[in-house]
Amino acid sequence: MSSQFDLTDRVIVVTGAGQGIGRALALGIAAAGAAVACLDLNGPAAEETAAMIRRAGGSALTLPVDVRDADQVERAITETMSRYHRLDGLVTAAGITVRTPAVEFDPADWRRVIEVNLVGTFLCAQAVGKRLVPAGRGSIVFIASIAALAAMGRGNTAYTASKGGVVALARELAVEWAPYGVRVNALAPCHVRTPLIEPILQDPDLTARLIANIPRGRIAEPEELIGPTVFLLSDAATLVTGHILAADGGFLAR
Repeated sequence: MSSQFDLTDRVIVVTGAGQGIGRALALGIAAAGAAVACLDLNGPAAEETAAMIRRAGGSALTLPVDVRDADQVERAITETMSRYHRLDGLVTAAGITVRTPAVEFDPADWRRVIEVNLVGTFLCAQAVGKRLVPAGRGSIVFIASIAALAAMGRGNTAYTASKGGVVALARELAVEWAPYGVRVNALAPCHVRTPLIEPILQDPDLTARLIANIPRGRIAEPEELIGPTVFLLSDAATLVTGHILAADGGFLAR
């Protein structure tokens, strides 16, 4: 049974691999046996993740990339193919947020959030899809958010809109690429303890209000997303595509 979750000999690209969810997933995917291409705007941070993988006996490649730039993304995927001579999947964990009341939102900030979270996700999926579709196999996992499925409030309009787009994109690509053997799913976590939400966690009252909405009664840890992600990448999920898997401690069940 465990062999269904084994990623040995596979090559997976992980964006946002320099910290937070992306780093945790890169390490977890490597532990499941895959070689990992660690993509991040912060090259040194991505190299730290790759070095951690190598020290544990795995294989990793570091590629500094701005996911908003189609040329940079294409070069990174080309270099991954050149290094490993195959490609099996993608996990898009690169993401940012800006929290501002809607009536005060700077249009430039709005566009930046959409470009990183949604446009960047598409560009990476497009570049990887160009390799997976002809190969007739592969799995893509978008890191979305419960914000795609339930309003967060508190000035999260750009982030929520971007993640809603990511969910819609996952479903659209899943249908388009299913005939070619390529699966596309999204993971929708609740609040995860990462640098992205560190400012919120500095406010005890706000943190308490967030936790009150999570039946499990706590903020998630990045490592808790490894299992669901490996499942979606693996042969254990060969019939799963177009699915939005909530890893949310019961948030959406309320």
